[in-house]
This record gives sequence, structure tokens and C-alpha cells, in this order.
Amino acid sequence: MSTLRETYLTDIQKNAETAYHLNHYLAHHPEISGQEYNSVKKITEILRDKGIEVEDKLAGIDTSFIAHITESSKGQPKFGILMEYDALPGIGHACGHSASGSLSLLTALTLWEMKDQFEATVDLIGTPNEETKGDKITLADAGVFDDYDFVMMIHMNSNETWPSCHFLALSEIKVQFEGKPAHAAAAPWDGRNALNAAHLTCQAIDMLRQQLKPDTRVSYIITEGGTASNVIPEKAEMIINMRNNKKAELHQTFDKVMNCIKGAAIATGTEYKTEKTGEDFDDMNINQTGTKAITEIMDSIDLPHTEEPLGQATGSSDIGNVSYVCPAFHPMMAISDHYFALHTKEVADIMKSDAINQVILNGAEVIGLFILKAIDEPDLLQEIKQEFKKSVAQ
Repeated sequence: MSTLRETYLTDIQKNAETAYHLNHYLAHHPEISGQEYNSVKKITEILRDKGIEVEDKLAGIDTSFIAHITESSKGQPKFGILMEYDALPGIGHACGHSASGSLSLLTALTLWEMKDQFEATVDLIGTPNEETKGDKITLADAGVFDDYDFVMMIHMNSNETWPSCHFLALSEIKVQFEGKPAHAAAAPWDGRNALNAAHLTCQAIDMLRQQLKPDTRVSYIITEGGTASNVIPEKAEMIINMRNNKKAELHQTFDKVMNCIKGAAIATGTEYKTEKTGEDFDDMNINQTGTKAITEIMDSIDLPHTEEPLGQATGSSDIGNVSYVCPAFHPMMAISDHYFALHTKEVADIMKSDAINQVILNGAEVIGLFILKAIDEPDLLQEIKQEFKKSVAQ
């Protein structure tokens, strides 16, 4: 491992400027989820210019791709480097995907430089749409991740670096109530108030909170509630967002919320229908064996880090679904020395500065060294896979 490690840490400098330039381009030309056409064109041009084989539109997704970085004659071991590059509407790369994607590219290019020095298959997989529908789920459903020993990416964080990151399972539904209109002054008794059904659902959910576990989150908005104040609303619409630490618990929360909806419809004499606004996001299936190895790698390159605070998980990501198909790793990298929330202008501004370059370099060091460690230590890789099998069998 020492020789591979030394070579990797030397060769990474060969393509560092390419990664920095990519981040600069993405940060200054942000494209929102599902519209990352120029971003993908730029990324795949870099890969093809190196002579790397690239397949476009992976699983039929316009802005996805897979690049075959190295190939083992035996097909195994097999590792996937995940790459994000979608931005947020109006604010650009405020979640840091320009940098996280660029460090994934740097990892891939460095391993490509070393392809004759180890026996393993490594792919770089473009995973668009993380901020909306979550196309890692589409890729997982298409079987893209079935044969990987593990996949990995690194995301940006404000002022703390974590070897692993928990995510909450998430489900979101749109609810439509339909009642009967009537004049609100002349004959309100002839109507059935759809807006009342939406309000009653909100009140039922709020009363339900006393029986929900502390890690459960339920939020809602009413998006339609009538068109005139003197008419009993015939239609109402709301969006309900539910999150839990584990996907099994999310199913229980979902059932309880559905009972609130049904009860409100019965009480108001209205009809209802529901539909998912997108795919359900699973929680992150944390692999402790791999996380320990990542922690050791961070120590070895003198990268300061802390453990993710207990109960810190507040967000959700489509990599959670991947983590139930194969082992998946998602460390977080600090981009500042002070705290601020992601999805803010502060993050977008840092993505445009040279200060992010060191983060890109360190992140690529962590992913690459972890892959090389797994190649060099087959017992470690076997332990990672065994822990994964036990976790999904529970």
C-alpha cells in the first residue's frame, strides 16, 4: 500500500488544476437539476480528451454518464466514484456540488494515471438531479449499482469534516381534497368545504406529534384553498413532507399521516386522493467498518475531522437508496472555519473562490486512498461487504 499511496499522492498533482478549473466553470455556469447539459458536456470532454471511455445517458437519463476509468481482467474488485453537478435555482452551487463533483473527477483521473499499477475496476458515475427527484434512485432501480463492492463520494459541509454522514428517510405526498361549492353566506350548508379538510389534516398532524418519536419530522403547506372568500372551497391541495431516521419507521409515520387525511375527509364529507411528489429517499445505511478505515485515512493525511454529532441528521439524499444496494460512503468536508447553513449564498461564493481548491485536493486524496486501501487489503473489503450483508438482512 505504501508504494500505491505515495504514487497516488504524487500523481494527484498532475490533474489538480483540471479539477480546479472544472469547479470554477461549474460554479460560474450553474445548471439546475435535470438541466445539467453543459456541465455534463464539459465533464465528459475532459474524460474523453484523456482517452477514457464514456457512455452517455446512463439508464436513459439525459444528463447521466458512466466513465470506465480502470478495468480488472477479473472484473473484481469493483468500485464506483459518484459525481454530482446540479445546482440550485436562483442561487447556483450553494450545496457545493461543483466542488464535490470536481474532486470525484480528480480521484478518477488520478487512478487512471495509475491504471497499470493495480488490478481493479473503477468507474466514475455521473449522478444528476440530487436536489430534486434524485436520479441515484433511478440508477439504483435500473441495477447500475448491483455489482459494486462499494461506491463513494464526498459532499461539502460548513466548518466540520465528518468521515460519515447520516441521512433521514424521506417521503413526500401531494393531497387533493374535493368537496362541493356553495355560496358562503346564502347557503353554506349546501357545500362541503375542501379547505376545512386540509386545515383539519394539519390540526390532526399537529396533535399526532405527541405520539411521534423525536427523530420524526412532518411538515406541510397548503398550496390551494379556494378562489373566492364568499364561496365554500370546492378544491384544496396540500404537500406533506415526512422524514425519519430509518425507512422502516418512515413507513409507520406515513400510515399515521394517511389516517389523519382519511379522518379529515370523513369529518368534512369530502373526497381525497394522494400521489407521491417523487421517489422516497432511504436513510443512509452507515458501514462502520469502512467509516473506520476512512477515519484512519483522514488521520494519515493530517486532515482534521470530528464525528458527526449524534442526532445531527436533518437532511435527506438519494445516496441513501444506493446504500441499501451496495456499501456506500458519503463523508463531509469542511469548507470554512465557521458555521453556516448549506443552500446559502456563503456556500455559492466559496465555490467561486480559490479557497475551495485545497478542499477538492483533500477530498480526492481521501476517496482515492480508500479505494487503494480496499484493493491492497482484501480482508478489509470482505469485512465491509459482510457488514453490509448483515445490515440489509435485518
